[in-house]
Amino acid sequence: MTPDKILVTVLGLAGIAFIVWFFWMVKKPGVKATVSSSGYQELMVLVKGGYTPDVIVVEKGKPVRLNFVRSESASCSEMVLIPDFNKSAKLPEGETVPVEFMPDKVGEFEFQCQMGMLRGKLIVE
Repeated sequence: MTPDKILVTVLGLAGIAFIVWFFWMVKKPGVKATVSSSGYQELMVLVKGGYTPDVIVVEKGKPVRLNFVRSESASCSEMVLIPDFNKSAKLPEGETVPVEFMPDKVGEFEFQCQMGMLRGKLIVE
């Protein structure tokens, strides 16, 4: 193998390793939901090309209210599903839609659009 082929191979493998690390191995810090005067752990979630924030941290045993605001017209973002807590909601464009549930188990749980293209993670501590 010539030196230029070795260099291209090494750089290609390094590029692949970087992509794998960046997209699948980096842990994002979550945004902790704040406790409101009503006793709910609340957080506003913007739906626009994804969920912002997309990693949410809550405490087990305290009720959660996630307020989703959809500011786009893409059909994929019309609904949010939180299957581990048997919750779903339609998200009309420009409206705030609260989704309430009780996190009764510790762990990491996904929420997503009905097509599975927009994804987020709920961390229950």
